[in-house]
This record gives sequence, C-alpha cells and structure tokens, in this order.
Amino acid sequence: MTFRVLLNEIRHVVSIGLTRLGYPLENFDLLEPPRPEFGDVSCNVAFQISKKLNRKPYDIARDFVESYLKPILAEEDKAGQYSLILSIEAHQGGYVNFRADYGNLAALTFNEVFENPSYGYYNIGNGSHVLVEHTSVNPNKALHVGHLRNVVLGDTIHRILKTTNHKVSVLNYVDDSGLQVADIIVAFIFAGFPVEPDEKSMKFDKYCGDHVYVKINELYKTDRGLEERRRLVLKEIEDGRSELARFASTIVSRVLHEQLMTCWRMRVHYDLINFESQIVTSKLWEKLFILLKDKRILHLADDGKNKGCWVISDESESTDEKVIVRSDLTTTYIAKDIPYAAWKLGLVNDPFFYYKFSEQWDNTLLWATTLDSSKRSTDHPKFNSADRAITIIDSRQSRLQTIISDILLHLQQIENRYRHLAYEPVTLSSKTADLLGVQVGDRRSMHMSGRKGVYINADDVIEMVHSRAYEEVRLRNPSLSEEQLDEIAEKVSISAIRYNLIRYDLDKIITFDIVDSLSLEGDTGPYIQYAYARSRRLLEKSTEKRCQTSFWVLKEEQEIALIKAIAKLDLVVEDAARTLNPKSIARYVHMMAAAFNLFYELVPVLKEPKMEKRVARVALVEAFSRTFKNALDLLGIEPLNEM
Repeated sequence: MTFRVLLNEIRHVVSIGLTRLGYPLENFDLLEPPRPEFGDVSCNVAFQISKKLNRKPYDIARDFVESYLKPILAEEDKAGQYSLILSIEAHQGGYVNFRADYGNLAALTFNEVFENPSYGYYNIGNGSHVLVEHTSVNPNKALHVGHLRNVVLGDTIHRILKTTNHKVSVLNYVDDSGLQVADIIVAFIFAGFPVEPDEKSMKFDKYCGDHVYVKINELYKTDRGLEERRRLVLKEIEDGRSELARFASTIVSRVLHEQLMTCWRMRVHYDLINFESQIVTSKLWEKLFILLKDKRILHLADDGKNKGCWVISDESESTDEKVIVRSDLTTTYIAKDIPYAAWKLGLVNDPFFYYKFSEQWDNTLLWATTLDSSKRSTDHPKFNSADRAITIIDSRQSRLQTIISDILLHLQQIENRYRHLAYEPVTLSSKTADLLGVQVGDRRSMHMSGRKGVYINADDVIEMVHSRAYEEVRLRNPSLSEEQLDEIAEKVSISAIRYNLIRYDLDKIITFDIVDSLSLEGDTGPYIQYAYARSRRLLEKSTEKRCQTSFWVLKEEQEIALIKAIAKLDLVVEDAARTLNPKSIARYVHMMAAAFNLFYELVPVLKEPKMEKRVARVALVEAFSRTFKNALDLLGIEPLNEM
C-alpha cells in the first residue's frame, strides 16, 4: 500500500481544504493525468463546486491551491504528515495537480516490498467464500484451443481472488448425462467401435472426440436405429443403476482424467468435481421445483404455444417466456442448471458426499461429489453455501445465465451473489492452422465446431508452442542440458499461451497465433518473462548489498516511471478483483516490463561510478524483481532466471 498512501494523503489534504472553504464534499475523483508533465495525480474538485460558486473551474482551482491546500501542506510539513506530496498546482484546464515526492515514495515502497513477501496483495475479501466454476467441458472429447480461454480465465480469476483474501473454491462441472456422452457410449456398445484407439500413444479424450464422436454422428444419418439406441442410453445413464450406466461412468472418468492432465499442464488448480448425473439422481430439482411453484417464480401457462408448460417470465422481455417443464412433465436442460446454481449459494440442502478424487500438480487434493455414502470422506472442506458464485461460460450462454440469475434473485432477494462472466471464442490464425496441418483456404482465421470435427486440440497447440519454444531456447542457450532446455521451453510455452488468452477484453474474439505468441518483442508472455530474467541477471552480477541509502538520487525519468509502477500493484490487484477483469493485471505486467526494459537500456546500474546511485539502483532492480514476480504469479506465468 504505497501509491495508495499518496492517494490517501491527497484525499485528506483536499478534504481539509474543502471544509475550510465551506464546501465539505464527500465525493471527488483522483485521476491519473494524461501526460507526465501534469503531475502524478489530478483532482476534479474544482469542477464539483464550480456551479455552486458560479465561477470558472480554473479560478476555483487556483484560489483553492494557493489559499487552502498549500497552507495546509506547510502547516503539516514539520510533522511530516504529507511526506509523499511534493507540490500542488492548478492547471488551466481546471484540475488540481499533485506531484509525488519520489524519494520518500521509493523509501516507503521498497521497505514494504522487501519486508512483505505478499507485497501488492490487497485484502478486499475479508475471508468471504467465493465459488468459481470454469472448464466444464463435455467428457466426450479433448479440450480444444477455445476451451483454453475458459480454463485460463477461470484460473486467473481464482488466483486474483485468493490473493485478495477470498476463500475460493474452484469447481469443474462434468455433464456426464448428456447427449455427447450418450453418443460415444452408443458407438462403443452398439456400433462396434473399439474402446481402445489403434494408436497406443493417442490420448483417450482425443480418440473419443476426434474419431468416435465425429464418426457416430455421421452414422446417425444412415442408421436411424442408432438414434433409438441413444435414447435408451440416455435413460440408462440418468437412472444410473445399470451395467451400461457403470460402463458410461468408466468412460467418463477416463476422458475426464485426460482433460485434467491438459489443464494441470497449464498450471490450473481445482477444488471439486461435480457430476450432472448426481444432480439429477439427488432429486434436487424436484425439491426446488416445489419451492419455485410455492414462491410463484414459475407458473403454469394456460394458453398460447406453451399451454400446459411450467414457465418463467423474463421481466426484461415481458412477452417472452422460458419453458422449464414441458407439458409432458419432462424438464428442459435449464432444469439441471438451476438446482446446481442454488446449491452453490446454499439455497437448497446439500445432498452430496465427498471423496478424494486425485492429487494435483500443486500437491493439493481434488475432491469429487458422490451419492454413495460408502465412498465419503469426513475431512473435506465446505464447498457450497458460498457468499458469491461466479460461473465462467462463453457469451452464447448469456441468455440462459440471465434466467438463472433472475430465478436466484427471486429466491433470495439479494443481488450480486450470482455472476456470469462471459467471454468470446478463440479462433486460430491461418498461419497457425497451417502449422497444425489444417487447411483453411483463403480465410484469415478458423472457427471451430466439435460436432463437425473442425477444431484443434489444446494438447496439439501446447505441443507445437513447446516445440518452437524449445528451438528458440536452444539457439540462445546451447550450453544447457536437454533437461534444462525442456524445462525452460515448457515454462515459456505455457506462459505464452496463458498471457495471450488473458491480455484481451472478454468481449473480443481472440485470434491465436503460435509464432506471434512466442515473440520476445511486443505484447507477449516471453517478452514479460525476459524482463524478469534480465533483472535477475543484474542482481546475480551485483556485489552491492541492500542497505539504508537515499533514494533521492533516483531522479532519471526511467527510474521514476519504475518506482511509480512498483508502488501501484495493490491498486491494480484491487481493481482486478472488484471488476473480475484479469486483463488489467496483464496490462500492468506489460507496462512494468516495458518500463524496466527502458530503464535497463538507458540507465547504468552495475557500471554506475557513484556508489550511492549504484546501491539505490540495485535496490530498485530488486524491488522490481520481487513486485514483478508477485504480479506474474497472478497470471500463472512462471518467472525465469534465464531464457
């Protein structure tokens, strides 16, 4: 909390000045000026009171600064209460501009960086429990590159919330009772597809998705009997007690395990696996249906096209109704999602037991739900009844998620407990598709379709990025062993993919390009990792020991920019946690990397002849390195000492 301290000092000075002026405003804004010459912080207070005083904002700002703010600063100067404010001036545009005392700001900032390993992680959660659901890929196929945006987005949200003192539980919802699972079971049981792929090295999830799922959907066109078999399989799976249902469960588990291996390679953490079949079998919907009818959230349509159906009216579109239960009393797909959402917030009793599903890459336990009391463990965390639930699904599900949110709001009468975080899909550039052996013709990018088999597996993309990263690292470090090269290449490739999927606005379609993502120049993961590696090399070569020194000597433009960036981490983290916008962290780390690289190129550190400056600059590099590492951790980017 360093630049935050400067902002608090400014707010305090302005508030005292307003009280003395006779206009004690509660709200005024502190902004970052558009250009450095305007100072470090601008205040719009003159605009707030210009109408009341019937004067021009500049005239108010000028008199306010000279007659009130500067005297307040002078009065308190002896006590050092406003040690971070260097000067105040009125701008002709009407803003009051403040300049920071960077000697004192650096001393305060560096002391906190060196003393606090969690520097920059700001407490806004106060231990509140948040559920984050992401991934949720149908267990009949491998993840494709579009799924990776969901996975990386969800994991980054988890990291941000965890470091802002939220108790976070990450859920992966497995739709093990849907048509997609039924399709591959039909293929194995009734269409004669071998359960094991011909290629022994092929991952089982890839085999099911790329071969079995695509081929069985082609067979449906010519063999109508298979569609009848699919209805039978669906019924057996939902019932859950037959030999066929147990076989389906085995297949789902195998696919799920392979999907998790892909996610774990991306350094993604989960806490709990939920199974849709258990939502159905638990009778949660039946209990919730009674509650929804009692509260008149659902009503029975007595005329029109939905006559005989139980529907919910969409208040934003009064003429539209959403069918929840059909006239034949079968439920629509949303009837499975509503009880799951209600379970998250503790609006229904928890019907599940929990067992230890697997150990993860980070040595934590992954739990799973079960309805079998013989499998339960008693030492599991509490997963449901969260204070908030965040569901990460692409924008095509926005309509459905709005309906769920409205239903929950009617149930609990508390807003903002359920949040859908939507995002747009990922396409592949034509160059990347070509590298992966997919022909896209004259198109600049490729959209994907699982049913048509037109998509690129996430594993293939990761392997391709890893392979290219390995060659780049080997060329730059010919003396390293194969094991070292492979380890660095893996960290570079995973970071390149993660950063590329985070740095865009959520409402923008991403066109992923392998070559661009690995560039050491520009807005990429490797560029950011390279800045950290540079800082570590400087520190390894330095013979200076960190000690008490004056930071007034850090006066170069590049030094000031770096101090300011280091001091702002907690503000950026707070903003990202409140807005659930991981891009703000990506923008911050890129800004920091650019600031450090400019400092590295233009300001001598180890070759600085004056010892006082040299010691101060080494401290600046160390403060950058520690702060930068904390910021990278939020994005799941592994810092590298060499590249």
